[in-house]
Amino acid sequence: MAKKRPICVVTGGSLGIGLAVCEVFSEQGFDVINLDIRNFDVPLENATWKQCDVSKVSEVQTAIDEVLILHQRIDALVCNAGIHVSATIEDTDEALLDRIFNLNVKGAYAAIKACLPAMKTQRSGAIVVMGSDQSFVGKRNSFAYGLTKGALASMAKTTALDYAPFNIRVNAVCPGTIETPLFHNAIDKYVARSGENKADVMVQEAAAQPIRRLGQPRDVAELTYFLCSDKASFITGSLYAVDGGYTAQ
Repeated sequence: MAKKRPICVVTGGSLGIGLAVCEVFSEQGFDVINLDIRNFDVPLENATWKQCDVSKVSEVQTAIDEVLILHQRIDALVCNAGIHVSATIEDTDEALLDRIFNLNVKGAYAAIKACLPAMKTQRSGAIVVMGSDQSFVGKRNSFAYGLTKGALASMAKTTALDYAPFNIRVNAVCPGTIETPLFHNAIDKYVARSGENKADVMVQEAAAQPIRRLGQPRDVAELTYFLCSDKASFITGSLYAVDGGYTAQ
C-alpha cells in the first residue's frame, strides 16, 4: 500500500508568496490545502483550494475541521494570508485597524488554534507564520501593518514554547521586499500619489537592498519548506529574515 502524502495547510496560497509555498510543498511530496477567498489562477498538482475568508475565525475553524475529517492529520501549517496598508496612526481609523488585524493576526491565531489539537494527538507538527522585516524594524507610514507583523513574531515565539513538549515546532519567516502582486499593488498606489515613474521606483527599491535585487516568492517558500522539514527538527521559536540583508544594516 502506497504511503500517504503528508498534509500541509496554507492560508492565502493563491498568489505571491503563498502560491510559491503551495508549489514547493507540492513538489516536495505534500498534499496542499489552500485556504483563500480566491482560487488558484491555474490548477496546481497535489493542491486543493478550499474557499475561506481567513479573517473570520469561524470559517477557518470549519475549513480545518473539514481537512481533518478528510485526511485525519495535518503535518504542516503555513499562516501566510495578509494584507498591507500604508498609513500613519493618525490615518488609521478603527475600521482599517480591525480589517488588517483580523486577517493578519486573527487569521493566524485561528488557523494555529484549529490545527493544534490534531498536532498534539500526532505529537508532531510544524507551523510557520509569515512575518516581515517589520517584525524586526519599524518603517515609516506603516503603523498597522508593522503592528501586525510584530504580533506574529510574538505569536511564533510564545506558541513554540507552549507546544514544544508535544514536538510541535513554530517559527516565523520574515520577508523583506519581495516582488509579489501585493508589492506591485503598493508600488502602483505610490506612483499614483507621487507621479513618479514606476520603472524608476522599481530600480530604487532594488538598490535599497544590500544584495541589490528584489526578493522573489520562491526565496521565501524554500526557507518555509525547510523549516517544516525534518532537517529543521531542532529549530523552533526563531525568526528568519529573508530580506537581502536589509535588517542587517
